[in-house]
Amino acid sequence: MSQTTEQAASTDIDIAEILARIPHRYPFLLVDRAEDYNAHKSIVGIKCVTVNEPFFQGHFPGNPVMPGVLIIEALAQTGAVLMSKSLEVDTEGKTIFFMSVDNARFRTPVRPGDVLHMEVEVLRARSSIFKFKGVAKVGDKVAAEVEFAAMVVETGPKA
Repeated sequence: MSQTTEQAASTDIDIAEILARIPHRYPFLLVDRAEDYNAHKSIVGIKCVTVNEPFFQGHFPGNPVMPGVLIIEALAQTGAVLMSKSLEVDTEGKTIFFMSVDNARFRTPVRPGDVLHMEVEVLRARSSIFKFKGVAKVGDKVAAEVEFAAMVVETGPKA
């Protein structure tokens, strides 16, 4: 394997690593994989949106649209993967929590069959607090954009 191929492979994060890095599970896990991981700087999360998503049953019958707050949550989960990997967070007894959401804008609906690319960039990082800018896209169309912050919190050992 060439060095370029090895470097590309090391920037991708599969579902097994995502499950090891953040506590979310079905039906609330909103990141299927990630790519272009750049420690302390950026990541791109991928969500393959299917008609089987539980929220489509009620949002909206006959006109399924992914709720904007869940697009923001998917961006936040992508940011949490970036934080967890960059800081090598020991997930036993620690959780990454949202702190703030600013300047959220929704541009294009996300529908079943879409592949959501969530570009998350670190704006500032200090200790265990990160401020991010996130842009969610379907193809070349922006679906949503937001700034958000998150921090690592001691939650104690799992029961």
